[in-house]
Amino acid sequence: MRKVVAAAFLSLDGVMQAPGGPEEDPASDFAYGGWVFPHWDGVVDRAMDEALHTPFDLLLGRRTYEIFAAHWPHVPADDPVGTVFNAVTKYVATTSATPLSWRNSVALQGDAATAVAELKQQDGPILLLQGSSHLIQTLLAADLIDEFRLMTFPVLLGKGKRLFGPGTIPAGLKLVDSKASATGVVISTYLRSGEVTTGSFAQAQPTEAELARREPVRREG
Repeated sequence: MRKVVAAAFLSLDGVMQAPGGPEEDPASDFAYGGWVFPHWDGVVDRAMDEALHTPFDLLLGRRTYEIFAAHWPHVPADDPVGTVFNAVTKYVATTSATPLSWRNSVALQGDAATAVAELKQQDGPILLLQGSSHLIQTLLAADLIDEFRLMTFPVLLGKGKRLFGPGTIPAGLKLVDSKASATGVVISTYLRSGEVTTGSFAQAQPTEAELARREPVRREG
């Protein structure tokens, strides 16, 4: 069975829109495209390199696919990210009839959540979900994401497309890896960990057994 791993660049207030550049996704007049650039350093670079050396297939929404397809096939042949992205299989959730021109691209037919659930039942590497904010909401609502690899940048954007939308199903998570860069980027990996557990800091009332144990102390005093 395959895992769906959601990888995202996040602002501290949870926005994931247009991290790479001003023209990436200006929808709803988003004015801060390229907000990750000032904080990128060697630690972030090495974390990206490690992630790309774990076998994976890409899982993309149509808009992110078009952004990637306009860039990665045209980078130099020795570009490490381009080499990996161009070679792997790209599964694309799309309702468009326009053919997918990037090599090794496969259109997911019908309902995206159903198609991804079927992919998860197959053998193969992880399904790495990059960007694709609309597809992420669909998969969160269907409870299909197994792991989150998040890079949280020290910036507040106020508005924009967010990773966790209203349809997110409550779930417990387990932090399995975390590091911080000198520029303040927190790099974290979370695994699904069952249901949400709750408790209370309110002072609990003593049980009858506890009262009985205290009684001799009161008498002796």
